[in-house]
Amino acid sequence: MATLRFPIAILLTLLHQAEPSAETSVFVLKGQDVHLDVQTNVTLQDVDVLFWKFNRAVNVVKYPPKVTFEGYEDRTEFSEGDFSLLLKNLQEGDSGLYDAVVAGNKDRKVAAYLIEVQERVEPPVLTVDSNSTINATCNVTVTCRGQNTSVTSSCNSSTCSQVGGESRGAETSTVPLLSVYVAEGFIICNHSNQVSWANDTKEIKTICLLKLERDREDRNYAVTVGMPGPVIHVIIIFVGCALIGW
Repeated sequence: MATLRFPIAILLTLLHQAEPSAETSVFVLKGQDVHLDVQTNVTLQDVDVLFWKFNRAVNVVKYPPKVTFEGYEDRTEFSEGDFSLLLKNLQEGDSGLYDAVVAGNKDRKVAAYLIEVQERVEPPVLTVDSNSTINATCNVTVTCRGQNTSVTSSCNSSTCSQVGGESRGAETSTVPLLSVYVAEGFIICNHSNQVSWANDTKEIKTICLLKLERDREDRNYAVTVGMPGPVIHVIIIFVGCALIGW
């Protein structure tokens, strides 16, 4: 019995290598092309026919002879040399499983790709909710908004931490992700999926300086409004005299 284990182990290893064990995930930007290769060595015998299929039920290409099936004539290119398939101008409806199968005396799968077509993400919007300076450290609370998603974070010059829970829309694999972080003095709101990204930024220093200027203006206004009437009149008379040269 022991003498059989080693040959059986080798056979199982070869079978595992000969056929893809799982689909390879591929993310594609809407409108772009994708090139799919067979994932193992393929040699067609006289009785063999290779099919590229969509979701295991729809034929895309057959070879030999080379036949491109209805709906794919202008959207695919098949290479007779290496049996690869080029899919053109992919749309959301093209998302799904694409596999290559050699049909003959025994069918075998030689490629499997799980394709997900995604749109380019929309630019996010970063807004300042509040800010304060404590012990010379500027703290800013911001909200980053993207597609059906928002994240509120508290940031300083070195880091950001999320405030409360995340507000978002339906949980699906196509929902873009939002992240808020600090880099080189800027708060960055990044909106991304697997094929694209966009961001909105605000400089921490500028936010805090604007806050200081507004606070200074408010204090000056409060002092002016709070002055007694006679003092204000004296100031006005003094300024007027200075202007006319008295």
